[in-house]
This record gives sequence, C-alpha cells and structure tokens, in this order.
Amino acid sequence: MTQPDNATAPGAAGQVAPRKRQRLLPNLFRTTAFKLTAVYLVVFAIFAGVILGYVAWNAQRLLDDQIRSTIDAEIQGLAEQQRLGGIRRLVNIIERRSRGPGASLYLVTTPAGERLVGNVEALPPGALDRPGESEIEYARNSDGVDKPSRAIVRVFQLPAGFRLLVGRDVEERDRLGVVIRRAAGWSLLLVFVLGCFASWFVARRVLKRIDDMTETAHSIMAGDLKGRLAIAGTGDELDRLALNLNAMLDRIGELMAGMQQVSDNIAHDLKTPLTRLRNRAEEALRTAKSPDELRAALDGSIDEADNLIRVFNALLMIARLETGRLNDSMTELDLSEIVSGLAELYEPLAEEAGLSLVTAVAPGLQVSGNRELIGQALANLIDNALKYGEPAEGGDAAVTVSATQTGAEIELAVADHGVGIPEADRARVLERFVRLDQSRSKPGFGLGLSLAAGVVRLHGGEMRLEDNAPGLRVVILLPALPPKPVDIAAPTGLPASTELTNPAGLQSV
Repeated sequence: MTQPDNATAPGAAGQVAPRKRQRLLPNLFRTTAFKLTAVYLVVFAIFAGVILGYVAWNAQRLLDDQIRSTIDAEIQGLAEQQRLGGIRRLVNIIERRSRGPGASLYLVTTPAGERLVGNVEALPPGALDRPGESEIEYARNSDGVDKPSRAIVRVFQLPAGFRLLVGRDVEERDRLGVVIRRAAGWSLLLVFVLGCFASWFVARRVLKRIDDMTETAHSIMAGDLKGRLAIAGTGDELDRLALNLNAMLDRIGELMAGMQQVSDNIAHDLKTPLTRLRNRAEEALRTAKSPDELRAALDGSIDEADNLIRVFNALLMIARLETGRLNDSMTELDLSEIVSGLAELYEPLAEEAGLSLVTAVAPGLQVSGNRELIGQALANLIDNALKYGEPAEGGDAAVTVSATQTGAEIELAVADHGVGIPEADRARVLERFVRLDQSRSKPGFGLGLSLAAGVVRLHGGEMRLEDNAPGLRVVILLPALPPKPVDIAAPTGLPASTELTNPAGLQSV
C-alpha cells in the first residue's frame, strides 16, 4: 500500500526515515494560530460593528435634537408674530419664508383644514389632527411627480382654530446614515480581508517553525542525535519550547554518552579483576596440592568476586541516583550526628595510616535526606582522604572533617594535605571509572567521587573540589532545615537508631 507523503516509514536498518515536509495549505486551516486569529477577527469585527452602530445612532440622535431645537425656535417666533399682528401677518411671513431655499417646511391651515399658505402640498391623512411632534412623509407638490420625502414636523394650534405646521426635511440625516452604513460595510470587509491575510501570514510562519521542529525531531528519531531545534531569537513560546527541548536533548546526549562510556569502562576496567579471578582459579586447579592451598585460592577468588559485586552495586546505586528513584526515602536527619559518628568510626583507620582525623562539627545541623546515602558519600570522601592524603615529608598529616551552617546552606567539607587533584582534572574525576595516574597504585575503581556527586545532586546540593594548598578539599553544600529544639533530658552519644555501619561496610569504590 502506498504511504502518504507525511507518513513515517521504517528504514532498511529498522531506523525511522525522516518525514517529508507536510503541505502548507491543507494544514493551514487546522493550525491553532489560524484558528485563534480567526476568532480574534470575528470578535474584532463584532466590536467594530457595535462601535460603528453606536456612532451612527449618536450622530442621528444629535441631528434629530438639532432639528427639534430649530423647529421649536421657529414655532415660538411665528407664534409671537401671530400674537402681535394676527393671522394675516403670520401668513405673510410664512409665504415669504416658503419661497426661500432650505429644508424648512411651513403650512398654515384654516379651522376647516384648508391650506392658506406654505410649501407643503401633500400630507398623510390626519397629520394636522395630532398636535405635537411626529415624523411623517410629505410632498411639496400634490401632482405626485416628486417622490415623497420624510420630515420631522410639529403641529401647533393657533387661536381661532388655525393650525401651524413647521418641520425640517431629514434627507441629510438619512443620507448621513447611508454613508455611515456604507463606510461600516467597506470597513468590515477590509478588516475581514486584512484579517484573513494576517491569519494566513501568522499561521504560515508558525506552521513553518513547527514543520522545522518536526523535521528535526524525525531526524533525531532516525539516529541523528546531534540535531537541535532552531531558535528564532524572538523569545516567544516556541523559542522557549525549543530551548527546553534542546536542553533535554543535551541531557539525553550526556546520559547516552555516559552510558557508552560506562560500557567501555566496564569492559576495560573490569577486565583486569575478572582475568585475575580466572587466573587464580586456574592456577589453583593446576598447582594446589593440599586443601589449605585450595582454600586460600578460594578465599582470594571470593575477595575478587566481592570487589566486583561492590563495583556493580556502586554502578547500580549511581544509576538509581541519576534517575531520582530514591526521592521517596528522604527524612529529616541530624547531619551533625552522622558526621560525628562516621568520623569516630574512621579514627582507627586514620591512625593505622599515620594520619590524624580532626573533626569540627557544629551541633544541630538538620537536613532532609537519606541516611545511608549521605553516610556512604561521606565515607567515600573520608576513605579517599585517608588513601591519598599522605603529606609530603614534613607536611601536615591531618585529615579535617568539618560541618557548619551558613545561611540556608550546610557546608560539609573533607580536606587533606596529600597530592591533591589538578584543577584541569577536577571535573573529570567526578565521572565513573576515572582514575588519575597518581592513584593507579592504590586500590579502587574510580567510582567513589562519582557516587558522592550523585548523592549530592539527589539531595539538591552542590559538590566542589578545591585546592587545600597543598592537598584536596571536597566541599558539599546541602539545603538546611530549621534546627530542632534540643532535648536536654536525652542521653548523650549516638542513639541506637543512628549507628552507622563499620568502615569495612563503607569501603571506597
């Protein structure tokens, strides 16, 4: 079956083939940008129509008010003239005004409804029988040649039954309404056209960026892990999404590189102990002549196997730390007790190594964490300091373990006066299976600092390697909890629940 252009087809090697660019027009009307722009266009058109209608209504009301004011003023003037000179004077004035140009309408009728003077010939039946204001149709000629027009008129009752009609033609008002409606129609049409163009333009730009992201994603799915989403530099939501996705891809790349490096390191660094284990067993089978010799060979093989198990346990622990699967085991801990108890356990080992273990721990340091993980990380740091902290001749033979609180952070430090680590190698030694040349003669697999760094990251902290001039100073910064009140009735020393395993159980890897 033929696949569409935008389908994803598996490659010959099982990889995902890059998807072809989708056609723009079929997808344009389905984009969120186009739909939002169309909604905004409709809402804007409704608001524009309402505003234009309101303007037209106010303009018409203003013109009507002006017409009414003019009619009222004329009626008052004509009524005054009639009062002063009688009906004859009123007729003369209206006859003179009727012959002048303008939109004013005049009509005077007898009590019987007969026309005396004026410029209006045809009125609706009964128009003069309703005193007051009204809007009517009229004609200036009674022969029906002229098309009827509309006017606002007022009928006024004169003495002796005469009636006076004064009005104004509203043709200009109606013409203004037509102009406004025509302008509103053309304006809305122009808004619609421009809105459609803007919708197409915006949707096209957004769709192009989405298509570019889709192509990059499919190239990554096809195996090109170096591909990254393009950043337009506008700082909009698509740029922020691209930045976050690129950061995620960088992290995935780091994890995959780390996994590949771990695989290479396992194959390289564990080959030696496995070879040694096999050679020892083979030699025992070939040369052992007594049960004691066989037992010694088995003991050596068991030690090598224990070392390998310890390495794999450390690798498993680092993997669990990096995936954050130990977050549920966090509790409130007294870091002061942990550090003091662990330092006390390592004092005999320090004496055997010819070093002195100095502790400076502030009381009541509270953190949220996992007791076993923090103990393991600190044990690795102390073990490394005892292993590599032998000073030069005449140097300071002390290893210092300190814990203090500064603001909202607790600083835990292990310092020695040994050979230290060059600044250029301090970031590299935090990786798994990395051992510097000067440490090759010491037992270990190069996992201790990597495990400690993973523990610190899991606890939301930071680990730094600093120069101790001479030697190395490892600093751990952990978020602090508010100190708990001290119970003066509690017995001194470490309670049974806070006892740490012996140094043999916290061996460095």
